[in-house]
Amino acid sequence: MRLSSLLILFVTFASAGLLSLVAASLSADLIEDTSKSSVELELSKSGMDWAEVHAEGLQIFLAGVAPSEADRFKAISAAGRIVDAARVIDNMEVPATAAIAPPRFSVEILRNDAGISLIGLIPESAARDRLLRELQDISDSGDVADLLETADYAAPAGWSAASRFAVSALKDLPRSKISVQAGRVDVTAMADSPEQRAELEIDLARRAPNGVEVNLNISAPRPVITPFTLRLVKGGDVTRFDACSADTDKARAKILTAARAAGLEGKVDCVIGLGVPSTSWGDAVATAIRGLNELGGGTLTFSDADVTLTALMGTDQALFDRVVGELEGTLPEAFALLATLPPTPEAEGETVAQEFTATLSPEGLVQLRGRLPNDIARDTTDSYARARFGTDTVHMATRLDDTLPPTWPFRVMAGLDALSLLNNGSLIVTPEAVSVTGNTGNTETNARIAQLLADKLSQTDHFAINVTYLEALDPLAGLPTNEECMANIQALQDETKIAFEPGSGTLDASAAGIIDKLAEELNACPELQIEIQGHTDSQGRESMNQALSQTRALAVLTALQERRVLTKGFLALGYGESQPIADNDTAEGREANRRIEFVRIVPEEEQAEATAEDGAEASDAEAETTEAEAAPSESEADAAEAGTAETTSEEAAEAAPEAATETADETPPSEADASTDDTAADAPATEADATADTGADAASDETSTDNAAQEDGEETQTNDTN
Repeated sequence: MRLSSLLILFVTFASAGLLSLVAASLSADLIEDTSKSSVELELSKSGMDWAEVHAEGLQIFLAGVAPSEADRFKAISAAGRIVDAARVIDNMEVPATAAIAPPRFSVEILRNDAGISLIGLIPESAARDRLLRELQDISDSGDVADLLETADYAAPAGWSAASRFAVSALKDLPRSKISVQAGRVDVTAMADSPEQRAELEIDLARRAPNGVEVNLNISAPRPVITPFTLRLVKGGDVTRFDACSADTDKARAKILTAARAAGLEGKVDCVIGLGVPSTSWGDAVATAIRGLNELGGGTLTFSDADVTLTALMGTDQALFDRVVGELEGTLPEAFALLATLPPTPEAEGETVAQEFTATLSPEGLVQLRGRLPNDIARDTTDSYARARFGTDTVHMATRLDDTLPPTWPFRVMAGLDALSLLNNGSLIVTPEAVSVTGNTGNTETNARIAQLLADKLSQTDHFAINVTYLEALDPLAGLPTNEECMANIQALQDETKIAFEPGSGTLDASAAGIIDKLAEELNACPELQIEIQGHTDSQGRESMNQALSQTRALAVLTALQERRVLTKGFLALGYGESQPIADNDTAEGREANRRIEFVRIVPEEEQAEATAEDGAEASDAEAETTEAEAAPSESEADAAEAGTAETTSEEAAEAAPEAATETADETPPSEADASTDDTAADAPATEADATADTGADAASDETSTDNAAQEDGEETQTNDTN
């Protein structure tokens, strides 16, 4: 009996141990398989299919050949995101990298009167000491500054030939810089004369070794030109330079381009030299040549900063004045222009018309032409016009005439003030009068111009005003009414629907276009008050749809504010699924119900006016009805009085009030009272109340949305279609 109990106890413990061993083995296998498959999946997602994964117990072994050390580290990091990094054993390999490429060898050699300097990197095998000795023999002072570095690599092909040519060329170039690379030498030097430059270029090109690219940039000192002269003659079909000078290649190109546009033909060159009076020489000459070409011909002479322009005989006086005025305004300050128009024999006794004109285009550009008395008046007029019309819109092309009346500048300023009141027009100032002509979009412009000129001109100055009012230019006349704005907004919504991301209050990228158009339309109606309504379909919980519609309405309001729309009178309200316009049982109906609507908020003043008008109409209608019903009663009373002899006047008087009372009792309630009651019942809340309600609804809806999302994931997903 005792043996049986011990045997049973032993078998029980043995069985338990065996089961524990089996369970532990199965658990270890499960952990290994799970860890291995999870790590393999993570590596596959990261694009590292080359890695091999092995699991032994709790340890994960990574093997395989990694493309690079970076990929190897990425594999270890990916495995460490799945299991403990201490359990990851790295058995991966990385292929050996290619041998490091040799560095780029180059040397810069600089020679001047102070000696020779070297800086750069040369191969270790290059004879550095011999190079330094050769350069010391070349240097006049024997000083060689050695800033070279060496690298233990074989000399590249072409290095020896290039370095030998550089040393050879340096002997003939006392002021130079030579850049040496394998198979290439760049030489920058200065010669004593153009002739020496040509000889050096020919000699160095001939001595260049095969396989070495030689680039030469040898300059010679420019000649000193005094005076710096240019003369261009244009007459008939012939355009030629008698003299042409330039200070730079760029200036020469500008001058030749302008001259060829003026008719210059053939191969012509300008001498590049020193002594130019201004760095703006090229711009000044090109501008003057264009002016000469616009005149049709003549002679243009530059002598340092003195410019002489002589037009052809018979040139139109107005054209001459305009071109000369533009030149005087555009030539740099260093240049002084003397313009001459030879008079024709029959015109020698005629006087030149004294006139100043200013034209204002519909685009806002202003052209100032004609005559001013002196430089001070011209500068003042230019500054005054730019202050009135804009710095970049004024073009000055005036001439100087010291015979003008003393009050001329004041008349010009007054005329510019008047011109600034127009949309477009012109100003003409003559010794006899000031004339302002143009178009305006303001009905009071004529009176304002008359007051302005009468105040600023003297009593002896005459002025004329010919200003036309155009309704198309009136900004107020062109503004649409609130009803027209609402119609335009509805038309835009009919064309394109405001789209949102599924199940979200975020505007879809495709909604930017319709929002831009709506903002433009709303900016044209700044007094319009609207309610932005958000609506959804019936899918999902009602509270979630209410919150979503409110969020979408606010998103549209925010988008309009970002486009600088004045939204002071705007409300954003969400109505959820409460106001469908289509059947929610179909996909098309749900799509139609997911919408944003713009509804006009009628101000209380307009409501009161509309109510008063309706009440007046209803009162008139009631009075007519009362009179119509009262007429038969009076006829009946008269008939009764005529048919009964015993009825006294007192009885008739008593009967009349009774009849009137009966008539009033039978009259239906007035339409005015009904209209007033309906209006009061339907009137929207004030803006403050609506705003407060909006915030409260948004807060409660947001809370309900969060709770709903936590309670029911399926309904939250279904609502994404909203």
